[in-house]
Amino acid sequence: MPKKPNLVYRFQVVLLGIDPPVWRRIEVPASYSFWDLHVAIQDAMGWLDCHLHVFKIKPKHKSEPVQIGIPDEEFGAEIAAGWDTPIATYIIEVGQAAEYEYDFGDGWLHGILFEGILLAEDGVKYPRCLEGERACPPEDCGGVGGYLDLLETLADPNSEEHEDMVDWLKNHHKSYHPFDPDQFDPAQVEFWNPKKRFKMAFGQ
Repeated sequence: MPKKPNLVYRFQVVLLGIDPPVWRRIEVPASYSFWDLHVAIQDAMGWLDCHLHVFKIKPKHKSEPVQIGIPDEEFGAEIAAGWDTPIATYIIEVGQAAEYEYDFGDGWLHGILFEGILLAEDGVKYPRCLEGERACPPEDCGGVGGYLDLLETLADPNSEEHEDMVDWLKNHHKSYHPFDPDQFDPAQVEFWNPKKRFKMAFGQ
């Protein structure tokens, strides 16, 4: 019997609200869960996975989107557990779009476009980041508005907040100094094992 081919899903992920855009193109195993996809997006974008997240996908013939992420009664919404939900359950048609929100305080919204299903290449380790542009904003910088203020402050050495902002970037739990908003190299992306990330997050 012929061996069942290994398939991968290709996605474009775009951070919304910033121009020129911060974006990545990634490929992940078709067998991934939404938790696994979350980890791949975090690693490709450059986030630190310190906050809650949710995927919102609108299935055909339904008026409301399905929400998938980390169930939390505090938010009063029905959120399916990402680790129990395969991406193939809802990611079905090429061209399908979804939304991924990270850090409900800063409110980082990402547009996700399902670009295709491909055969896995021999000798290639997945997930992988094919390409992208621009650096991810620093974690906890205050969302889109805070990030734009940060860039304006960094560009003006005479600003009263310039020195404080540089110190904040230097002493962040991930050092962001010197911060170059135009810098991104897909070859530098390192992907975590989603199971290890889950164990680190939930101690299981």
